Amino acid sequence: MLFGSHSGRGRFRLLAALAPLALAAWPVLATAQEQTPIQTQTDPAGAAPAVSDTERQSIERQLEEIRAMKAQMAAQMGELDARVQALETELQATVPGITIPPQPVAPQQQASAADAPVSMLEPKTGPAGRIVDAIDEIYDPNRGIVLAAGDWGELDMTVVTYARYLNQMGLEDSYTDSFGRTFAIDRRQEAQLQKVNISFKGWLFDPKFQWLLFAWTANTSQGLGAQTVVEGFLRYRFNDQIAVGGGLIALPTSRSLLYTYPHWLRVDARTIADDFFRGAYTSGFWVEGEIVDRLYYKAVIANNLSTLGVDAAELDDDFSTVSVATWWMPTTGEFGYANGFGDFDWHEEVATLFGASFTRSPETAQSQPGEDEGFDNSYIRLSDGTNIFAPNAFGNGVQVDAATYQMAAVHAGVKYRGWSLEAEYYARWIRDFEADGPLPVDELFDQGFQVQASFMPIRDTLQAYVSGSHIWGEFGDPSDIAFGLNWFPLHRRNLRLNTQALYLDDSPVGGLSVPYPVGGKGWVFTTDAVLSF
Repeated sequence: MLFGSHSGRGRFRLLAALAPLALAAWPVLATAQEQTPIQTQTDPAGAAPAVSDTERQSIERQLEEIRAMKAQMAAQMGELDARVQALETELQATVPGITIPPQPVAPQQQASAADAPVSMLEPKTGPAGRIVDAIDEIYDPNRGIVLAAGDWGELDMTVVTYARYLNQMGLEDSYTDSFGRTFAIDRRQEAQLQKVNISFKGWLFDPKFQWLLFAWTANTSQGLGAQTVVEGFLRYRFNDQIAVGGGLIALPTSRSLLYTYPHWLRVDARTIADDFFRGAYTSGFWVEGEIVDRLYYKAVIANNLSTLGVDAAELDDDFSTVSVATWWMPTTGEFGYANGFGDFDWHEEVATLFGASFTRSPETAQSQPGEDEGFDNSYIRLSDGTNIFAPNAFGNGVQVDAATYQMAAVHAGVKYRGWSLEAEYYARWIRDFEADGPLPVDELFDQGFQVQASFMPIRDTLQAYVSGSHIWGEFGDPSDIAFGLNWFPLHRRNLRLNTQALYLDDSPVGGLSVPYPVGGKGWVFTTDAVLSF
């Protein structure tokens, strides 16, 4: 599709470039054709006939006009040849493997082409000498591959996928919760094409009307209720201050849910504290924009913390979930591509980011996704990993039917010349319990933090990082720490190879799509090859 599109586009642009020059040359050619050739009669001896002064002057004027037209045509042909050569060079770069036969060029045309600006004849080069003139017409880091674009709209495609080797054999094979119950851990060692996320996005009829549709699946979740998700949203951007949207949205409960995915240090895996405290992906409405220069906001209303794996009949009948976030980038006004983690962008000036969020959501047992049905669903858990809506969650035979989740988070980060230091603090309250019997608690309060640091020993090529988190909870104090390397063989962020060693201390979260299981204690090793564009 791309090959055909670019071949057609190259021919169209070539014809479009030739048309103005052809129109400019047409009057000259027409005038030259209308000129009557000079006819002279000679006698048998070859002597030229006598002409009057008036006739001679008329002939000289015609000759001067013809010479002027010839010079004008030569100049225009030189410009035409230069443009043709530039377009041929661009076409060859756009469609690999195409060969354009050389055309004979007159000496004066060669001189004209040689005098053309270098930018017309030579493609620009980017990092590592790559040709970007033609590539950037179909690929943009902020848009992905541009499949179609015009006055009526734009269609872009992006892909995130990765292959993973996972080794959990260093974990203990069971764990015991705070109520003395022991559970087996299904340790895994496997290779998977872990996730495929294909998105189509763009605008239609008006650049302010934007849309996104995506298909999202994980091989590790095949056979479960939400193994494949087809979702999206519609958004209208009135101006820089206000954009309104509806559809599937990431609740901005933590920084990892503020458009940073998949640009994390770890591959598609949060620290356990982030995973424990955060909300998830839900359906609702939101408004977002820039309050003042370098200060941004996002506010969401929705039905619950997560709609992945939950059908409409199980949702609450009101919009009681509210999440608000704001972030500020005071020094440079940006924090790298997608505000992601780590300084692959190599900031020459110190870049800083500060943010805060607050979320409140009444939840019911019915509105919760089933165990592992969604590959990024969040459950309200005790700090020992127990799902509070599970039967007998508190060990006294009572089941919780409803509770209210409230969570606040603040984060900060700094980046400079390949170095980064980023941290986030979380506080969560679970209150307003409704249950079918008495509970040993009236309210739960848990708090925790994460810290992630990285540097680039080889710019555009190698990144080393350490990240970890800790939770102080009512039913345990779990933690984790990871050491890893990201290698970018193409010297750009679109392809990376990651290897990581992760140590877990009683993980309160886990699932099939992440490298850590609930209750995990010990070492986990992963190796990933990630493609994202």
